[in-house]
Amino acid sequence: MRALLFGPTGQLGRELLDRAARHGVTLLAVDRAMADLTNAGAVAGVVERADVDMVINAAAYTAVDQAEAEEDVAHAVNAAAPGAMARACAARGLPLIHVSTDYVFDGSGTKAWREADPVGPIGAYGRSKLAGERAVTDAGGRFLIVRTSWVFSPYGRNFVKTMLSLAGRPELRVVDDQHGRPTAAGDLAEALLVAARRMVVEPGGSVRGLLHFAGDGATTWRRFAEAVFEAAGGPSPIIAPVTTAEYPTPAARPANSVLDCGRVETLLGIRPRPWRDGLVETVRALADRAGESKV
Repeated sequence: MRALLFGPTGQLGRELLDRAARHGVTLLAVDRAMADLTNAGAVAGVVERADVDMVINAAAYTAVDQAEAEEDVAHAVNAAAPGAMARACAARGLPLIHVSTDYVFDGSGTKAWREADPVGPIGAYGRSKLAGERAVTDAGGRFLIVRTSWVFSPYGRNFVKTMLSLAGRPELRVVDDQHGRPTAAGDLAEALLVAARRMVVEPGGSVRGLLHFAGDGATTWRRFAEAVFEAAGGPSPIIAPVTTAEYPTPAARPANSVLDCGRVETLLGIRPRPWRDGLVETVRALADRAGESKV
C-alpha cells in the first residue's frame, strides 16, 4: 500500500516514516521543495499526479503565538492546503487522513471533549485548524480527521525538549491551570497507520469522520514538567506553579482541552497507552542520541 505524506519532517511525520514499513505501508514524502503549503494549487497538483492509494496530512502551522500575527499564513497551511488535498482526493476517490487539534475547543467546563461537542476556538491557530476540518469535510470525499493534543517526541520542538533544555535552571514557572492529555507522536503514528490500512482495505468501512486520539491520562503543564524531570533523573529545577493570568502569552490557550478518546477503541481497536510510558521512551531516546553525539 502506498500513501502520500505531507509534513514528513515534523514530529508526527518523522514517526510515521520510521514506523510505516512495519504496517506494510510505503510513504511517499512531500517536502517543501515539492509543494509549498501556502500554495493550494501546488498542493492539489501533487495529489493529482501521485501514484498512491491514499493521502496522509501531518503538515501544520503550529506556532500558536505567532499565528496571532500571521493568521493568513496559518490559514493557508492549516485550512486552504488541507482543503485542496481533500478536493483532489475526492476527485480521484482517494481516502484522506488529516490531523487536527484540541485547540478547536474553547476550553470551557471540566468534562473531556467528545468528537460531536460544539467547537469554538479562542485563538488564530485554533480558528485555522477548525477551518481546515471544515474544508476537508466540505470536499465530499472519504476522510478521517484525527484531533490530538500536546504532542511530544524526540524530534523537532516540543514541551519535553524545552523542559530538558532548561534543566540547569534553579526554578521554572509553569502554568498549572491548563488541562490536557500529552501524546507521544509515535503512538499517534501507530494509530494513523492502522487507520490508513483500514481505509484502503475497507473502502466502504466505518473508518471515517472525526476521531480523537491522545495519551491516556489528563494532567497540567506543571505536572507534565515534573514528569519530564522525573523520567530524566538527576537534578531537577523547582517547578513553581503559576496561573494562566500570571503567564500571559499572545495567544489564549484553552483551560480544558482534555479529549475523550473512547471512539478510537471502538473504531480501531486501539486503546491509547498512558502518556507517561511514551514520555519515558522519548527521554531515553533523547539521552541515547546525546550520548552518541559525544562519541
